[in-house]
Amino acid sequence: MLALSFRAIPGSLALAGVIVLGLSGWGARADEIHPFERRAFRAVNRLPGWIYVPLWVPMQFGNLVVGAVAGLFVAFLLRDWGVAIAVVVATVLKLVVERVIRRRMTTFADVRQRPGTSEPGAILRGKDVPREGASFPSGHVILAAAIAAVLSSALGPSLAWVPWLVTLLVMLGRVYVGAHNPLDVTAGLGAGMLIGGLLDLLLR
Repeated sequence: MLALSFRAIPGSLALAGVIVLGLSGWGARADEIHPFERRAFRAVNRLPGWIYVPLWVPMQFGNLVVGAVAGLFVAFLLRDWGVAIAVVVATVLKLVVERVIRRRMTTFADVRQRPGTSEPGAILRGKDVPREGASFPSGHVILAAAIAAVLSSALGPSLAWVPWLVTLLVMLGRVYVGAHNPLDVTAGLGAGMLIGGLLDLLLR
């Protein structure tokens, strides 16, 4: 019974991902960034400078190469080929889904710019944080959430929280360094949950 209920989690994650992505997209389809989102951005972006280093390490798991390698390493430790295949497919789908969402948001591209352009007084931390360009959704978060969804059922209840904690830190970090606005990272979370949940159902 426990195994059956735990296997239902990927489907629930995929459904939750659709809801989170849909709500994020609905909120982002506006002629300007909502004042509440601006306040949320500033609250995170203006956190003390010393947390940059603690956030930088987990934030790398949203990097395409680092995230994929980390996921494959866990799959190797678990000796689970299904997880390994799902990680590789999730990495490819991250690129596809990110492009599709940005294409659908083309009408709002001028609004959904990087905080360096869209947020007055944004603090940009790190040499690789772009000042301008398309910002919705966060590709880092898509990858982190997709791999977290793939890994969570394989790790079991006692460790399933670990990849999700890393995903939350990636979300926090991307806003903190000034790379994304809040709805960008929640959209990435939803897209990643959808990708990872479906892959876990199909490939495992």
